[in-house]
Amino acid sequence: MISRLDGTVLSARGQRLVVGVGGVGLVVAVTPQTSLTAAAGRAIALHTHLVVREDELALYGFETESELEAFELLIGVTGVGPKSALGVLAHLTPDELARAIDGGDERAFKAVSGIGPKTAKLLILQLSGKLVAPAVTRTAAAPDARADVLKALTGLGWPERTAADAIERAAVAAPDAAASSGALLRAALAILGPAARP
Repeated sequence: MISRLDGTVLSARGQRLVVGVGGVGLVVAVTPQTSLTAAAGRAIALHTHLVVREDELALYGFETESELEAFELLIGVTGVGPKSALGVLAHLTPDELARAIDGGDERAFKAVSGIGPKTAKLLILQLSGKLVAPAVTRTAAAPDARADVLKALTGLGWPERTAADAIERAAVAAPDAAASSGALLRAALAILGPAARP
């Protein structure tokens, strides 16, 4: 089992990184927030989960242990695969996920591709009491947060105009989201929703 990677980003495209470790390039699926901060040549450390199937080996990487823990709990729910679990973490931080589960908030999963109303109910039922919300920490706003988020969204396949509009709407609807690139990206993704996914 590969549980951690410490290496150098060789390439970053969409939600896929190639991380160089000991002369080997490993493909790692990550959240848009992680991809946003990754750049070729930059050192990176990821907590990972290896999914083993008959026809493939897939590695999923996370910047924090709480994200990895949430991912592993999510894929333990009937009907939730690794891609859907990664989609949940693209829209919700572990803290937000824990609050949605504790509060029985099915609407929190509405924008997540692959998670319908029935699966949302199942998530809440099966994960109740298993997720503990971590202490909330706020990061200082990056002066070029909007530019970073625009780059991330266009890298994920959205047209620049559509992405820019979503960013502006997110900043107006949730001013607190502009406090960091990650928060603004989640807010913009929630506005774009699965229906507009490229």
